[in-house]
Amino acid sequence: MEKKYVLAVPNFSEGRNKEVIEAVVAEVKKVEGVKLVSYEPEYDFNRTVVTLIGEPYQVKEALINMAIKSCQLIDMRKHSGSHPRIGAQDTLPIFPFKNITIEECVYLAKEIGKELHIKTNIPIYFSGEAAKNQDRKAFAFIRAGQYEGLKDLLIDIKDNEERKEEYENRKPDLSIDGLISESAGATICSAEKDGLTAYNIFLGTENLQIAKEIAKGLRGPTGGFSTIRAVGIKFPEREGVVVSMNLLDCSKTPMHRAFEFVKIEAQRYGVMITGSELVGPIKLDYILDSFEYFFRLEGFRKEQILETHLYEI
Repeated sequence: MEKKYVLAVPNFSEGRNKEVIEAVVAEVKKVEGVKLVSYEPEYDFNRTVVTLIGEPYQVKEALINMAIKSCQLIDMRKHSGSHPRIGAQDTLPIFPFKNITIEECVYLAKEIGKELHIKTNIPIYFSGEAAKNQDRKAFAFIRAGQYEGLKDLLIDIKDNEERKEEYENRKPDLSIDGLISESAGATICSAEKDGLTAYNIFLGTENLQIAKEIAKGLRGPTGGFSTIRAVGIKFPEREGVVVSMNLLDCSKTPMHRAFEFVKIEAQRYGVMITGSELVGPIKLDYILDSFEYFFRLEGFRKEQILETHLYEI
């Protein structure tokens, strides 16, 4: 029987303290059979995105251990950053990678959430294909108000009969008191068919409002591409502003389409793209999509890439 593999791309809410980052990532490195692909601390976001691949139950062990360490070392009451977040271990998303179905990944995501909650009492939200309703499929719905707003909202409405429906919509799927933790916040456990691609496009202007307007036109919830979430931000460590995005499914919205949209919109403001950046890994197929598009290749086949034949040797 062929082995099954899942991809996980969790993020935790620390991107500045190197000792904390290394301690959390070390929990992944300890688990035999898990391949740590990369980890990307982001200073302005104050979070770190980790990418790992492995067999389902090895990945489960790594994610739970990582989440426990994150919640031991990160206090959300002291956290600030420009990226939306609700918890020390903010997300634990998994995706089918090889010889495994989305249904099996949903089951695994729920197991991870339940076991993490039993071991730590950390409140859990299930999202993506593991969500209990359509609203919770989107991280943005769960994260609305972020840690501070969500924490205060749940306290305010928990015992308010007039807002009972709102409370039921916003409370964690798993918790000991119907609230989120003061120090650890909550963790989102999810399963989705395709892993997201994190992508930044840099603009040659210091006008942050331009980046925000372009991001608004790009992201699905405000009229753009349904599989893109985007924000306009400023990275203090470099010149210009950034349209920072998560492409949730590059098979539906290729990376080059997002790039071309940002380029055209930026030109309206007399602004040039100065560069772009991948944060973390990307699937080869997505790179080849853009390669084929920009070079207008006819009859291109993946087998023409010599390195793809190494997989079969």
